[in-house]
Amino acid sequence: MREETEFIRAIPNRDGRSQRQLTERMEIDALRQIPLADFLARLGHEPLRMRGNEWWYAAPYRTERTPSLRVNVDKQLWYDFGLGKGGDIFTLAGEFVRSSDFMEQARFITEAGIVPLPQIESRPHKTVEKKPAFEEVEIRPLNHRALLSYLEERGIALAIAKQHCKEIHFWLYGKRYFAIGYGNRCGGFELRNRFFKGCIPPKDFSSFRQGSSRCHLYEGFMDWLSALTLGIGTTEDSLVLNSVANVDKAIPALEDYQEIVCHLDHDDAGRRTVEVLRKRFGERVTDHSGLYSGYKDLNEYLVAKQKISNHQNKE
Repeated sequence: MREETEFIRAIPNRDGRSQRQLTERMEIDALRQIPLADFLARLGHEPLRMRGNEWWYAAPYRTERTPSLRVNVDKQLWYDFGLGKGGDIFTLAGEFVRSSDFMEQARFITEAGIVPLPQIESRPHKTVEKKPAFEEVEIRPLNHRALLSYLEERGIALAIAKQHCKEIHFWLYGKRYFAIGYGNRCGGFELRNRFFKGCIPPKDFSSFRQGSSRCHLYEGFMDWLSALTLGIGTTEDSLVLNSVANVDKAIPALEDYQEIVCHLDHDDAGRRTVEVLRKRFGERVTDHSGLYSGYKDLNEYLVAKQKISNHQNKE
């Protein structure tokens, strides 16, 4: 059994089972059903040759000239002959993030932009398609009370969020949703609300330029908004990866900076990303994660700091 139990939090209902458990089990199953070819395509990788149900790729998580990654599109299994290992979509995600941790793998898959979302409203007589199709995407100013409440819970200054984010309404799988949206350079949107994190493709990094020689680098836009709330880098350039998988895409955009300040997560993926950047840019890269030592990321640090401040003000 995979470490899927860590992905499940129990809320008992009348018959003793967990409604949240059933829902999240369905979401795990939904992730497992994502076609591997679609998953790789979302990450920008196409097959170099196709023979029946066997599609061959150059392994995107390492350097090679001859394609050795075989994907069986019928069985939805992969095998890397160069590594001598294979598996399902979760183990493939594990090769990208270089981790066997199930939660890291699941998060990486959802960040590719194919996510199970909570239902808000049903549209009658809608045919569910096999591939996600975002329809009737509507971009509004960020004003929905539920979204603003969520941002306040995360410690984000609402004026800053409203300046940089939008409110996105859309149909997906015949249902209506809304979320905070943060645009990337290719026209896609990172989506976030209290219940999920996802992406309207294409997935790419985002940049905010102010003409500085110093660039602040973040994994996700919540960390960037947290930094601005804390007064970090407010007058300097910023780049949000929107996934550590985008680091190779972002490297050309970082070439001309005299200093690259990393505010990445305290996890293996964050540390590996700093190492990748240091190999490329050397001493121009500084790791600023010491500021939030003991916390997972910059947003967790912000929330904790505000709780301490609020407690002190009450005394």
